[in-house]
Amino acid sequence: MHLQKIEMLHLLWLVPVLAALLWYAARRRRTALRLLLGSRWKEQTPEFLRGTRRAWKAAAFLLALILLVAALTRPAWNPVETMVDRQGRDVVFLLDVSRSMLAEDLAPNRLERAKLAIRDCIEFLEGDRVGLIAFAGSSVVQCPLTVDYGFFRMMLDGMTVDNVTRGGTMIGDALRKTVAEVFDDQERAFKDLVLITDGEDHESFPVEAAKSVGERGIRLIAIGLGDEEKGQPIPITDAQGNKSFLAHEGQVVKTRLDGSQLREMVKTTPGGKYFNVATGSIDLGTVYQQLIAGAQKRSLQEQEIQKYEEKFQIFLAAAFALLIAEGITPDKGRQKKNA
Repeated sequence: MHLQKIEMLHLLWLVPVLAALLWYAARRRRTALRLLLGSRWKEQTPEFLRGTRRAWKAAAFLLALILLVAALTRPAWNPVETMVDRQGRDVVFLLDVSRSMLAEDLAPNRLERAKLAIRDCIEFLEGDRVGLIAFAGSSVVQCPLTVDYGFFRMMLDGMTVDNVTRGGTMIGDALRKTVAEVFDDQERAFKDLVLITDGEDHESFPVEAAKSVGERGIRLIAIGLGDEEKGQPIPITDAQGNKSFLAHEGQVVKTRLDGSQLREMVKTTPGGKYFNVATGSIDLGTVYQQLIAGAQKRSLQEQEIQKYEEKFQIFLAAAFALLIAEGITPDKGRQKKNA
């Protein structure tokens, strides 16, 4: 047997909790009878009031709950060997984790909104390999190209401004590192680089780097975060939890979106696109569906897999049958009349 949603077994913790509640209710009923009838309550209590039928109903309810949980795990068996040709693209998310991404013109801040957008996008992936790079003044490969989306999400959730110790924003260096260490040279097409940043670059020649990316057949999709007109202060929090704003020589440092540079960068790559999110919402799922999901894909791997026949219907039907039986069975039988 193969359980496709084995994490649903955690719901079985409800069974002992509900069993304890049902036992407590039955005990309260017996205590009430004992107080009413005294020490000879068993002999004086008619059989239909002793709760035997309630016990059977409780057992049926708990068994139905166990069967429902079993159905939620999506049990399957009878494996069949099947050959599949997995196709997809290579998609690398290049996420700015510089301190300017802590600006709160997007709630709760630019970085957290970007992470949420990437996580939502992952839900739409259709066999594509994904990678993740964090960058600020330097770049760190957080997740190499993989189809293990669970590992990708774990690495994404752990990303903070502390992932990269060197301050600043070097977009050009990050692009060059992606080409050198993440993408391979086997195919010149089928590759997308999704850059999420506020666009502020500190002399790393990002346009020239983007041109090099385009020459390798890699498409650049840039997502610009922040207000292009009005600068935003950068919040910082000390060890005691006190909040202030980043300052330099007594002046509060403000960050704004440099959209013009991002627009120039995407023009140098084949089919490059720029999305000016500014302070609005980020819908990377739609971006993926429009630009990546429908794009040409390459054959990534042909392999033999085992497909199982799902049998959750059996457990679901048995659970519903028990619930119906429990529902139509009265709590008490009829009291026998004396002849």
